[in-house]
Amino acid sequence: MTSRDVYKKVIQAISKEKNLRGLQHRYQLKESIMKLGPAGFAFENYVAALLEYYGYRPYKIRAKVSGTCISHEIDVIGIKDNKEYMIECKYHASRGIYTGLKVSLYIHARFIDTKPRFSGEIIFCNTKVSNNAKKYAQCIGQQIFSWRYPPSNSLETIIEKNNLYPVTILGLSQNELRMFSESNFMIAKDLLEHDKSHIAKITGISEKRIHNLQKLVEKILYPHQTSEI
Repeated sequence: MTSRDVYKKVIQAISKEKNLRGLQHRYQLKESIMKLGPAGFAFENYVAALLEYYGYRPYKIRAKVSGTCISHEIDVIGIKDNKEYMIECKYHASRGIYTGLKVSLYIHARFIDTKPRFSGEIIFCNTKVSNNAKKYAQCIGQQIFSWRYPPSNSLETIIEKNNLYPVTILGLSQNELRMFSESNFMIAKDLLEHDKSHIAKITGISEKRIHNLQKLVEKILYPHQTSEI
């Protein structure tokens, strides 16, 4: 049996239990992150939202920055403690695709060309990263957050520890993802911070649908509690 087969069996077993709907969605975290595409823009918006919970202020997304030699498009520019950071987001639509050394090299080249503007370089990727990329990043001081790396602070660890699940964990349609992304609602729990009518107004999604999504968020975050919104 492959790990994929085991995963399918677990999902099937959980789905049969009425009271485990929230757990079923949590268990599909990797799949939910894969849905932050296909162009990758939603993943960049999600990373920008994620960074806000870590004290960064997303200054610009997909910003044009002039370097010494050429102009660069930086996925996210984050500000923390009055310092700017270059943040690159590498999104893959399929499982099993590694982010390799080549990515680490060209991002560092951008960092060098734009000196002295940025105080650091950070890579976020939704799949695993190669050993050579890890080794090179450690050598030059480049930070990487990917699936299963670094072991104590990987992308899924950051998400699960702080309940920062992406809105795609709610089983959205592509059109709903687009509307949430354009309205800067990328973290599922942020839907609980606003009245359903307010969210419906700025996203264009019906109040009834927003209400149902808010209920689902509660089940995912607080599986042992039941409440009405």
